[in-house]
Amino acid sequence: MMKRFFFLLVIAVAGKEGLAQQDSLTVEEAVAYALRNNYDIQLSRQDSAVAAINYLYRNAGFYPRLNGNGTYLANNNNQRQTLADGSEKERKGIKSNSLTASINLNWTVFDGFRMFLLRNQLDIAVEQGNLVVKSAVINTVANVVTTYYDIVRQQQQLRNVEEQMQLASDRLKLAQYKFDIGVGIKPDVLQAKIDFNNSKAAQLNQLALIDQRRQTLNELMNTAPSVNYKVSDTIPVRSDLVLAALLSNLSTPDLQLTRANIKAAELNVRLVKAQRYPTVSLISAYNFSRTSNNQVINQFSPLFNLNKGFNYGITATVPILNNFTVRQQIRQAELTVRYHELQYESQTSLLNTNLINSFRSYEAQRQVVETLDSSVGLARENLFIERERYRLGKTTFIELRQAEENVSTTITNLINARYNLKAAETELLRLRGDLVR
Repeated sequence: MMKRFFFLLVIAVAGKEGLAQQDSLTVEEAVAYALRNNYDIQLSRQDSAVAAINYLYRNAGFYPRLNGNGTYLANNNNQRQTLADGSEKERKGIKSNSLTASINLNWTVFDGFRMFLLRNQLDIAVEQGNLVVKSAVINTVANVVTTYYDIVRQQQQLRNVEEQMQLASDRLKLAQYKFDIGVGIKPDVLQAKIDFNNSKAAQLNQLALIDQRRQTLNELMNTAPSVNYKVSDTIPVRSDLVLAALLSNLSTPDLQLTRANIKAAELNVRLVKAQRYPTVSLISAYNFSRTSNNQVINQFSPLFNLNKGFNYGITATVPILNNFTVRQQIRQAELTVRYHELQYESQTSLLNTNLINSFRSYEAQRQVVETLDSSVGLARENLFIERERYRLGKTTFIELRQAEENVSTTITNLINARYNLKAAETELLRLRGDLVR
């Protein structure tokens, strides 16, 4: 069932008001609403979308750069000149204008393969973005599942409390009846009233706790706090999980993300090393220049000048000495690679440890559930016997009260054990990355 959660997103597309209009909510529907509305997932998708946009333009680094420039300039000058023969010339209001324009092309044809490496980095960035989204989805699904079944647990506990209220009420009637006919005592009646009031208080606290858990689920689904719904009344659990299978072929999104970080760091080493290679570019330009003067002070100066033409060539930049900056950057980049490798080894070790610990908890809770399943029936049978004995005067009020408390405690322990088993199962699947496909 868990493996189908990822595809349940389609359910949520039915409309924004779907949740508000329905009386009941299944765990699959809760997951679907969270996948559509949860803020953590939406933020992760935004980051992934940025990487996807960059990926669309991954080949832009191979294209040439073409720029156009244009300038128009008007002048109104006063000029005075003294020539070598001692003569002087002076003009006022000399007007001129000039127009220049150019189109320049620069095409890098070799840069130490940096263009290819940068394109590969964008490929890795898209992979990282997808893994971040998947990790956010898995964590959100796990939170929704555990919160949903926590509500189920609290509702089961509410029924247990209400059952204790009914038992306390019946015990109060029995104690009052025995007191009225002279075979009972007043303290038994008072204790029964106290127990009933305590059960009533526990019921109110339990209702408040259920509402709190419901608000937590609403927040995960990003729905209005006023939205109300019914949840399931059972907690289904799996009993087929095997530790060896859980530990085999570990490839969780977090581990995949760390491996992607290693690949990105290794690419960065190659990018830094590429700075040692020369950069070769093809250049070309078309230039246009026109100058017009209404008069000139020097007879050898042109009244009109026009220059236009096309040029082209090749440039090369060869690094010779840069104060060992590249060597320093290479060493730093290699240390970054080693850091991510150690991080991957650490995450793998931690993941194995967490899986083993969670499986031990899973196994323990599974055995507890099996044990308590039979204990509930025994406790109820014992309560029935004690009630009949008390009715016949064969046992004491304290023994009957203890039998009722045993039923309540056993049921509470079973409810908690089932929830803990479900939580351990969900954590195992979350650690494995198997909550979604």
